[in-house]
Parts: sequence; C-alpha cells; structure tokens
Amino acid sequence: MLYKFRQNLNQSLGAIAVTLLCGLAIGFVQLPQLNQLSTKAKTALPEQLNKEVEAEKLRLNLFHKVPGFGFNNLVANWVFLGFAQYFGDDPARQITGYNISPEYFEIIIDRDPRFREAYFFLSGSSSLYAGMPERSVALMEKGLKSLTPQTPPKSYYVWRYKGTDELLFLGDAQAARKSFEKAAEWASTYSDPESQNVVAISRQTAQFLAQNPNSKFAQVGAWTMVLQNAVDARTRKVAVSRIEALGGKVVITPEGQVKVQLPERD
Repeated sequence: MLYKFRQNLNQSLGAIAVTLLCGLAIGFVQLPQLNQLSTKAKTALPEQLNKEVEAEKLRLNLFHKVPGFGFNNLVANWVFLGFAQYFGDDPARQITGYNISPEYFEIIIDRDPRFREAYFFLSGSSSLYAGMPERSVALMEKGLKSLTPQTPPKSYYVWRYKGTDELLFLGDAQAARKSFEKAAEWASTYSDPESQNVVAISRQTAQFLAQNPNSKFAQVGAWTMVLQNAVDARTRKVAVSRIEALGGKVVITPEGQVKVQLPERD
C-alpha cells in the first residue's frame, strides 16, 4: 500500500512538473514579447494600458496551450483569479474596456465547465460590460453540455444566466423562454426553499414571455436578478436605471432589503 501511494504521488508530481515545464517552455519562447509589452513605457497612459492588455492576451494564450495533466480545475481557478484582477481594475477598464473578458472564461469553461460560480461573472463582464452577449451565450451553451441538474449542485442558475443574457442583451425572447423553462425544470429536482423559489420565478418569467415576447414584467424580473447578484456598484446602478426605465420601482425597506415593484402594465 505504501509503495502504491508513493507511486501515485510520484506520478502526480511528475504531471505537475511536466505541466510547469510546458508552461515555462512556451513562456521562454514568448518571453521577449512579454517583456516588451510589460515594460512601463514613457508614453501616454492609454497606450501603456493597451500594451498591458496585449501582454495579458499573451498570458491567456499560454493557458490555452499548456496541458492540464489532470489539474484543469487548478488552471481554471488560477485564470479566474487573473480575471478578478483584470475586471476589478476600474480605472484601467474605463480606458481599455472589457474586451478580453470572454477570453478568460473560454479557458475556464474548457478546463472546468462545472465551475458554476464563474458563469455569473461571464454573463456580467462579457454581456453587460464587453458588449459580447453572443459570445457569452455561446460559452454557456458549451458549458451546459457538461452539466446536469445535480452536477454541480444548483447548476440551474446557469440556465437563468443564459436566459437573462438572451432576453436583455440579445432580444431573443423565444430562446430566453426556453432557458427559463429549463431552469425551472432543473431547479424542481431540489426541495429547498431557494430552489423552489427559482422554480416559481423562472416559470413565471417563461409565462410572461409566452404571452408577450416584449414583456416588461419579464425584463424587470431579469434585471432584478442582475441587481440582486451584483458584485459592484456599477452593475447595481445599471440594473436600477433599466428597471426604472421599464416602469418598475426599486424600494429599500427599513431593514435594508431591496424590493422591486413591477410596472403597472406589461
């Protein structure tokens, strides 16, 4: 047993070593270009930031090429940390935009399609900020092929993110309705209150869209989900403004809870 444990350990360490060597080899080939792009040039700030974005593109290209050897989930986690740093740099993103956001998630979904939490950030960053809802939806469709109602737990949220993007950013009410129906179907396999609430609101949204493809109720409901899950003030501000533009109203209760009132008419 001890021998077998050592053998497995050696194999694991060997795989890690090979992965690192592959990454170093690729990095060595592109090192001059990376160094050139990463050097702080004595130029205008926008030009410098654009060079840093180009350097990040090269880094992401490395992750596309490096084999996982059974550690794909670690690669996905590492890339997600890089995305968090990229997305969180507000001053830089105001200048360069968010155009490479989908590149992070293409790697993440290829490496670990069951990384459920990543899909929410994919939707927000790629659809709302980068203006690439088609890419966002395509990546979610790709990832969903590896998901089931129970794996990962509560994966029905991915269908809701997909439906939200289809409704709010693609204007595809029919596709959105199908996604919300699928979210309700998957959520119905759980008995906890959170999941049952998702069943109810997903079915309701699907019914709104079936009756009226341009339903304001459905759009307000989708923006409400964006508002409730927002991780930054910018997203909350956008969601509130869109809800109010549709005739809805955002109310803060004395307890600090956020409640959304639907428009008077659909």
